[in-house]
Amino acid sequence: MVINDFKVAVVIPSYKVKAHILGVIDSIGPEVQVIYVVDDCCPEGSGAFVEANCTDERVRVLRNPENQGVGGAVMTGYQAAIADQVDVIVKIDGDGQMDPKLIENFISPILLGDADYTKGNRFFDLEKISAMPKVRLFGNAVLSFMTKLSSGYWDLFDPTNGYTAIHVDVVRHLPFNKISRRYFFETDMLFRLNTLRAVVVDIPMDAKYEDEESNLKISKIVGEFLVKHGRNFGKRIFYNYYLRGMSLASLELPIGLVLLAWGSIFGLTHWVDSATSDTATPAGTVMLSALPVIIGVQLLLAFIGHDIASGPRHPFHRTRKKVKIGSQGDQ
Repeated sequence: MVINDFKVAVVIPSYKVKAHILGVIDSIGPEVQVIYVVDDCCPEGSGAFVEANCTDERVRVLRNPENQGVGGAVMTGYQAAIADQVDVIVKIDGDGQMDPKLIENFISPILLGDADYTKGNRFFDLEKISAMPKVRLFGNAVLSFMTKLSSGYWDLFDPTNGYTAIHVDVVRHLPFNKISRRYFFETDMLFRLNTLRAVVVDIPMDAKYEDEESNLKISKIVGEFLVKHGRNFGKRIFYNYYLRGMSLASLELPIGLVLLAWGSIFGLTHWVDSATSDTATPAGTVMLSALPVIIGVQLLLAFIGHDIASGPRHPFHRTRKKVKIGSQGDQ
């Protein structure tokens, strides 16, 4: 495989990153043919700053008329890349946290046909995790678990990592008008990718923190994220287990929930009655409560096991390739 045979673009959302963005652009190697700097209505005028100070001929400055958040900026870059017939689109931030030297690591699995989408993971090297602030470490652990449930990608971690690469054929099938545009963008992308059955791969990278300040406050977004994760989880289960296909797991989930709920309510009700009347609960009543709970938990665990094992395995963009079949006269 020769990377130069493919057209690779980089999208850099630009919002309050004036102090770092020129250094990021200068660090992007020759494997990239186009660089889209998306000025997301930046109060620092970063788009004009890049135009005035950057001489890299690969750079194109795009502007959003109003601030749309990181998701809106990335999708503006995606649309430009589609129009320019790019093969792979890499997204990196303009604040210097993401090393452009890793771009080849991110695009290689896609160009080799092993993945549709790659994303960074700062948790591969346990020795270097100590560089990450403890609050971020805990927040990422919580968000990662919620993302596993809602997206179906159980083998991924670090869901808010914005260092990503994606095949353009996958981008063409994304519902641009439905994807969350702000802090939930990266995790919502995983949910949308799962509905396409796209293969996603984690790429190891180091955590890097310098003088930049994160606008993401875990304490403020946990509640919002819980609601959105719950919505996405419900949609994914309906799409994958009832709308597009049926399996044993399609029965395990509702039966397990009903048995668990019924056993819990039945047992709690009789426990309250027994406590208020100061009488012992019959063994038969205890069994009628415990047995549905035990069976319900077992069915739910079986469903989770099936869900973990049923992650996408065949890259979406490869299944969309058309092979020309010649006529008998050409053989």
